[in-house]
Amino acid sequence: MTRGYSLEQDLRLLVNNPKYSDVEILCEDEKILHGCRAILAARSDVFDRLLYNGMKESYEKQISFPKIKSAGMEIILEYIYTGSVKEESLTKDNTVEAFYAADYFQLSDLQDFILKTVKNTNFAKNYSPELLSKISEKMPLTEDNILLNLLVEAAANILLNRIEFGRLSIMGLKYLLSCTYEKEKPFVTPEYEVFRYSAILAAKQVSNDAHKIFMKQLPTLEQLENTSPIKVENKFTGHQKVAKELETLVKFIDFRRIKPQILADIIEPLEIIPDKIISNVYRYVALSSNLNLNNTRGISINEIGYYFWDKSACGSKLVIEDNGKIVYALDGYNSHQSVRAKIALEDKGIFEWDVIIEKACSYSWVGVCASENLNYESWAGAQPTGWVLGSGGALYNHNKVVRNYCPAFGDGARIAVHLDMNKRTCTFSVNGKKYREVSEWNNLPSKLYPVVSFNSPGRFRILPHQKN
Repeated sequence: MTRGYSLEQDLRLLVNNPKYSDVEILCEDEKILHGCRAILAARSDVFDRLLYNGMKESYEKQISFPKIKSAGMEIILEYIYTGSVKEESLTKDNTVEAFYAADYFQLSDLQDFILKTVKNTNFAKNYSPELLSKISEKMPLTEDNILLNLLVEAAANILLNRIEFGRLSIMGLKYLLSCTYEKEKPFVTPEYEVFRYSAILAAKQVSNDAHKIFMKQLPTLEQLENTSPIKVENKFTGHQKVAKELETLVKFIDFRRIKPQILADIIEPLEIIPDKIISNVYRYVALSSNLNLNNTRGISINEIGYYFWDKSACGSKLVIEDNGKIVYALDGYNSHQSVRAKIALEDKGIFEWDVIIEKACSYSWVGVCASENLNYESWAGAQPTGWVLGSGGALYNHNKVVRNYCPAFGDGARIAVHLDMNKRTCTFSVNGKKYREVSEWNNLPSKLYPVVSFNSPGRFRILPHQKN
């Protein structure tokens, strides 16, 4: 590469290059990196104070950072030398280390870049269990830790029984549960499944045999619903060791949200939960006049504004505004196009949302879609992965029509979609009146999105379902 054309590219040649370096950087994992004193000091006050303080560090060839691993330090050097970091440089193995190091060296712009990358890519969604495990061991876990809060939010929206054991550590799980315990935050895992995952994870720390036994003795909620009642007869002989591993998690599990029968038949016989906690739950059930606690902590996505139109899954003639709540068609565009919402509905439960037709068009369509092979430049009802209700009162999927589902609707209509992912079925309400379940759409896919299709002058708003 010819030098002299790009300052950034030229400086990138200096990164960790022994030829142009005058100081060695010894990291926590005993790996040595190479740096230039003047550049390091010019770009970081921390390096400046360390390298030019008149003390022994100013003259020694090597400086040591016993709490910073080389994976994080490499990102620091890339940023210090070039003023930027390539997005692909961040991985699930170095992101937390880099964020911690950026905090140590007071490089706030680098921290912002890391946060933006985690937030605006699939990083948090794909790797939040691993990253949460790493950050719980590396950084102070305070309420103002932005990266921690971001990872907790992402992990809280993944069903725990979909996180393979080994991805989330005991410490990582502890901080996920502690940050969401008795908090009005989104959370998708039922409390029994929280206990089940915690107990199996604790058992895995004891031995492989303990892990296998607890996997058998603790069925999932789905298994409990689809089989005859299960009762644990013989507890694991090493239950005290599992109870010890579980201690750090138990205080962040709300056993009041677990059905008393499950508590009595499955959890209590294992003898891994303190008797006082069990008896307090029974006392709560016996004395409380309010037994309407949800089986899941926090708030569901139906209670918060998680419904936004997705610019990356939108027809080219449709415009999204008002922070993603409204979508409208450009004037004069007569062909129907589609847009789906950002949120993926892929777990057990019932999901409900409203679409308000603020301005109707020739035909307005509201429903659900699977993102696979959906063409947003055309009408969802003609496609195999689109299931929609039209303003004429008919239902369409792959051009298959179900007529006279409901009366026609137009300007100002509020269409509520009731998606039952337990049964994979869909029902619609129009202006407060609920119609029949669409039996013709049986066994919908396991992952769906809200979708609308329309043309000019259509204008649609999406928001959480309002029951009244």
